Amino acid sequence: MGLFETSGIGVKICGITRPVDADACVRAGADALGFNFFSESKRYVDPATALEWIRALEGVVERVAVVVNPSSELLQKLKESGCFEMIQFHGDESPEVCAASGVGSWIKALRVKRGDSLAMPGLYSTTNLLIDAWSPREYGGTGVQTDHGMARELVEAFPTKRFALAGGLMPDNVAKAILEVHPAAVDVAGGVESSPGVKDAGKVEAFLQAVRNAQG
Repeated sequence: MGLFETSGIGVKICGITRPVDADACVRAGADALGFNFFSESKRYVDPATALEWIRALEGVVERVAVVVNPSSELLQKLKESGCFEMIQFHGDESPEVCAASGVGSWIKALRVKRGDSLAMPGLYSTTNLLIDAWSPREYGGTGVQTDHGMARELVEAFPTKRFALAGGLMPDNVAKAILEVHPAAVDVAGGVESSPGVKDAGKVEAFLQAVRNAQG
């Protein structure tokens, strides 16, 4: 089952940098894992070394390649690798750039703040969207909590879209966020780490259990 194909709230653990962490997240029940190919990210993984162990996860969990304003060369390499079920555009990519990318299945991350147009989700042809907190300096992974009021407005305004909620989620606040926003999925990176890029298996398990509890 994929992130947006579960019967309940899907869970994506993002910023996976080590095979041992990928295995721990799979054992805990994550629906998808995110791998960051933005070289300026604290959770960057080099395709030259990471694709081999990511390939071994085929059929085990949905694999998402996270990119930020990617070059055509990087996109081509990720597509040709056969290692990913989805690409997540997490930068300033326009609707036209995303649509012309040639990627079969993709997510567009929207870094939202008050004053943004609520029409933004409708500009992208994909049905899969991620709502993240706005930062003028970083493309995600900031630990800043998303404006849940605005996130709920977006979810309600586009009932045919499937939204994943990210931004400052942790085991002790994800249930409340689900009740406030009603997303199709949740996405976490720093909230389940002991340090950037190093996942804490206990926090991962607690996060998954909190999501289950929120669904009754």
